[in-house]
Amino acid sequence: MNSFTRRLAVLSMLGLLISLAMLCAKRVSAQAPWPYAPVITPMAQQNAMNLVLSQVSWFQNATQSYSYSGTRGYGLLVQQFQAVRDQFGGFRTTLSPHQLDVGANQLAELQAGLDIIREAFTDYQTAVANGQSSQSAFANMRSVLNQAMGVWAQEFKKDCRQMQVGW
Repeated sequence: MNSFTRRLAVLSMLGLLISLAMLCAKRVSAQAPWPYAPVITPMAQQNAMNLVLSQVSWFQNATQSYSYSGTRGYGLLVQQFQAVRDQFGGFRTTLSPHQLDVGANQLAELQAGLDIIREAFTDYQTAVANGQSSQSAFANMRSVLNQAMGVWAQEFKKDCRQMQVGW
């Protein structure tokens, strides 16, 4: 078999494979989305609410127990704070459409509260950049975070009662 015939055979096979792929692609249809929404139960809501409060408690414990150890202590607090935010996001997925509608303002305020609390990390970096000692700035940040998260948790509990979470 000469090289021309070999090339022709390879091109023919390639053309056949492409044709088969296109034919099969036409027959594959998109699958419909899963028809069932996640089940929203009072127990799931109660569990999610308790997870948020537990994460807040762990964060507050971290603000009281972590001492300045370079960027490690700072990084651990950032990680703990992000865990609170993640748990709050998970909590929101357990709410019914009615609860989301009724509590839209409260949920937005809670989210804004977390955004404001997050600014304490930026304030720490600014204080250090402006010449304040890292240890002093870290102690101030820990105190602010602990107090602010306590206020946020009280508001979270109050809003959960108003939205009848877990009922």
